[in-house]
Amino acid sequence: MAKKNAKKDGMIWNNYSDKEKKALEKLALGYRDFLSTCKTERESVKEIIAQAEAAGYKNLREATMGGKKLRDGDKVYVVGMKKTIALFNIGQAPIEQGLTILGAHIDTCRLDLKQNPLYEDTGMAYFDTHYYGGIKKYQWVTVPLALHGVVAKKDGSVVDVVIGEDEDDPAFCVTDLLIHLAQEQMEKKANKVVEGEKLDVLIGTLPLKQNDGDDDKKDAVKKNILTILSDKYGIDEKDFNSAELTFVPAGKAREMGLDRSLILGYGQDDRVCAYTSLRAMLDTDRVERTACCLLVDKEEIGSVGATGMQSRFFENALADVLDGIGQYSELTMRRCLANSKMLSSDVSSGYDPLYKEAFDTKNVAYLGRGLVFNKFTGSRGKSGSNDANAEYIAELRGILDKHGVSYQLSELGKVDLGGGGTIAYIMSLYGMQVIDCGVAVISMHAPWEVTSKIDIYEVKKGYMAFLADA
Repeated sequence: MAKKNAKKDGMIWNNYSDKEKKALEKLALGYRDFLSTCKTERESVKEIIAQAEAAGYKNLREATMGGKKLRDGDKVYVVGMKKTIALFNIGQAPIEQGLTILGAHIDTCRLDLKQNPLYEDTGMAYFDTHYYGGIKKYQWVTVPLALHGVVAKKDGSVVDVVIGEDEDDPAFCVTDLLIHLAQEQMEKKANKVVEGEKLDVLIGTLPLKQNDGDDDKKDAVKKNILTILSDKYGIDEKDFNSAELTFVPAGKAREMGLDRSLILGYGQDDRVCAYTSLRAMLDTDRVERTACCLLVDKEEIGSVGATGMQSRFFENALADVLDGIGQYSELTMRRCLANSKMLSSDVSSGYDPLYKEAFDTKNVAYLGRGLVFNKFTGSRGKSGSNDANAEYIAELRGILDKHGVSYQLSELGKVDLGGGGTIAYIMSLYGMQVIDCGVAVISMHAPWEVTSKIDIYEVKKGYMAFLADA
C-alpha cells in the first residue's frame, strides 16, 4: 500500500519500486502513442479494436455466429457507426447481478469543416470551419493544425485523410491580426477577440496555371486546391457534402518538464481516461462480475446523436450480449442495469497555482497525487449533476485502499465560477451507482493539455482494482 502521506505531499513516485517505475513509463509511452495517432473518434475506435483483438476480444456478431452462446471468460466488443465502442468481459456471476462499467469519451474539441468549406478571397484559399466543443476561440489562432477525417463518396467508398502530421507534410493555421493594428481587437472581451466565423483555416495561395485563352480565370487558387485534392485523394468539391473532416493541433504528444514527469498533448480530455480504461480492461483476465468498457462520442457537445451516451447504443449492445448469453428479457436487462456499478472515467481540473483564485484549495485535485473522484459535477448549485451516494464512495475507498491506489476527492473549481458535466448523470438514470473518476488536467480544453504520469498510472491501477472487486 502507498504511504499515507503520498496523497498529501505528492511523493507517490518515491514510493514506487523499480518495477512499478518501469511499468509507469511503459504505460505513458503507449498513451503518448495513442494521443499522437488517434485524434478523432474514428481513429480511436480503429486503434481500440486493434488492441482489443490482440488481447483476445472478438466482434460480438462473429462470436455468436451460428447460434453460439457466450460463456464465462468470453471477451467481445460492439461498435456503433465507427465512432463508439463497448467491450464486454463475461464474468462468472449471473449477469442480472449487474456490470462493472468503465465509461469514458473519445471525442475531443476541434474545428470541423462546414459542408461547403472551400472558398477563395483575394488570392488566398480557405476552409470554412465550425468549432466543436469548448476550446477558447482565441487559442486556435496561429497554432499549427493538421487535417484528419473521412470523405464518403457516392460510389460507397470512403477516403481516409490525414495531412499535417508527418514532418514532410504541410501544416495549416488560423491567422491572427498583427499586434500593431490590434488596438480595437485588444479592447474586446476574450470571447469576442476572435469570433467563430473568423476561425477559417488558410490552406493555399498558389493559383492554377491556365492557358492564355481561358475565359474564366476566377478563383484560380481554389481550382488549384481542388486539382491537388483530386490528384491525391480522387475527391471533388461536391464530395465535401458527405465528408467529416476536422482540424486538430498538429504534432505528437511529448514528455514535459526537465524531469519528464508530465505529458503535454492534444485531446487528453478525455482520451487519458479512455486509454487507461481500455488498458485496465484489456489487462484484466477473468472477472467475477461481467465487466464493460464503454467509450463514446459526442460528450463535448452534450452526449447527443446516435453515437453519444444519450443514444440507445449501450442498451442495444447490452441486449445483444444478454441474447448471446441466452438470458435476454426486458426485465433481466433492467435488473442488470440497476445493479451495475460505474466509474464515469472523465478528467477533473488540476490545481494551477498561476490561477489559484479559481480554486478551493481544500477541494481541488493536485497533479501527482493520484486518481481523482468527483462526487458531483454540474455548476453552481449542483445544477445538472450526478451526485454519488456516500455508501458507494465508501465501498470504492475500501477497494482502492486494499489495492494500494492513491486517490483524492475534488470539485471542479469555486462554486460560483462555472462548472461542467460528464456522462455520469445519463448512466445514473438506469438506477446504477455512478461516480466521476479520472485524471487531473491542467490547461483543460486548451489545444495542448497537461497531465502527470503518476496520475495516469494510479488511475489505471484504480480501474483494474474496480474491475476486480466492485
